[in-house]
Amino acid sequence: MSVLVGRGSDPFLAVGDTVVRFSPKELTSFAIETFGSYDKLVLFVGIGVVLALVAAAAGTIATRRLGPGLTIPVLLVLAAGAAVLTSPGATALKLVPLVVGTVVGATAFVVLVRLARVGKPADGSPTEQEPRPARASRRLFLAAAGATAVGAAALAGVGRVLGGTLRDATASRDGLALPAATNAVPETPTGAQLVEGGPFRTANADFYRVDTALTVPQIPAEGWTVRVHGLVDNTLELDWNGLTSRFEVVDREITMVCVSNPVGGELAGNAVWRGVRLADVLTEAGVDPSADMVLSTSVDGWTASTPLAALLDSDDAMLAFGMNGEPLPFEHGFPVRMVVPGLYGYVSATKWVTDLKVTRFADDEAYWTPRGYAAEAPVKTASRIEVPESFAQLPAGTVVVAGTAWHPGLGIDAVEVRVDGGDWQPADLGEVGGPTTWRQWRWEWAAEPGQHTVEVRATDADGGIQTDERAEIAPDGSTGWHSVVVTVAET
Repeated sequence: MSVLVGRGSDPFLAVGDTVVRFSPKELTSFAIETFGSYDKLVLFVGIGVVLALVAAAAGTIATRRLGPGLTIPVLLVLAAGAAVLTSPGATALKLVPLVVGTVVGATAFVVLVRLARVGKPADGSPTEQEPRPARASRRLFLAAAGATAVGAAALAGVGRVLGGTLRDATASRDGLALPAATNAVPETPTGAQLVEGGPFRTANADFYRVDTALTVPQIPAEGWTVRVHGLVDNTLELDWNGLTSRFEVVDREITMVCVSNPVGGELAGNAVWRGVRLADVLTEAGVDPSADMVLSTSVDGWTASTPLAALLDSDDAMLAFGMNGEPLPFEHGFPVRMVVPGLYGYVSATKWVTDLKVTRFADDEAYWTPRGYAAEAPVKTASRIEVPESFAQLPAGTVVVAGTAWHPGLGIDAVEVRVDGGDWQPADLGEVGGPTTWRQWRWEWAAEPGQHTVEVRATDADGGIQTDERAEIAPDGSTGWHSVVVTVAET
């Protein structure tokens, strides 16, 4: 039923979205840092376990006294209704699946409780000898419970079949031919790959995913539009054909970083993106001089606040529809998303983008700002050690220490490594295609027996040296030197 009514009507997902929206930043940061791309699965499992325990408690109470037992499901329904009505774009129609589900579920609940109570005293206490009718009713109860579960699964399957959106979006992406770019991004530069097992370009399937969408939006390219409005001379309404034919299509190789990436973390990736320059789109709309921010909105209502200068003054900020030579994967924003080098994703990388409002920081705020994150968040210079891993057991002699450093927008000019707090040693740097990508590095260490701590720091193209001061993820990104502890064996 939720598939037929549309996004925001699924009570289970609405409750999950409410949990995400009202979770404190400390809990959100912990979930992303601990579970990474599996944070949503953990949330779903957690909600499912809680519902199962609550349902079991309600059923147990109801077999003794039906009224108090029904109170628990009623409270759950009210909570789910509130979650649905407070979701972005909520209407009374969104309550239909919950109402229908409540009627069906309440009927099944009452029937199953009555079957479970057959042969028991009114107070629910056990009888001294279970009568034969009670044993028969138990079999009937189990059969009814099984039939209810099968029926629920079947209805869910029918809903997905009748919805059709997933099929339409999949067919749209499969049949989409990306428009050609006017520039050609070369293959991975010779000498860029210095980390064994760490590709210079991140495959689409391996690219990190962090967002608030509990289900990946499925939008056919033919049904997508973006509205550019606010403090502009001309409001623009662009569909897929209008976007790809009206503006120059370009390829850009850009490293993206999540603000939730801890020191030495893996929430960063490098890819070749195809799209149109945001500067071209905004210039055609005509930006009011008083504006200083673009508030971008996703199809699911998520918003990001991007400094206007980072878009107008950049030849690389883009509305992207291609990733590493193919249409964007659904989980990375198909059909169109924002990609802006030099800014953390929560203030720039809106997926499934449908709205661009030219405004002012003083007048609007984005999703994460009232949750304790900075309204503006440039990426900080960072580096990590990927080889060897922490707690590795190594042989004495020459050991390769290697990793990646980044400051997309400025670029990396130097990387240094030191052991046990000694002097900093310069590392060899890999080739790069430009300042918007990360840079791999490599250093050979004459390792001696014992336990050692290896640290790394980077210097950006403006001469800024990565700070050793430790800072948490909130409000605008972690800082500190990454280190690993290794043991070198006796020869």
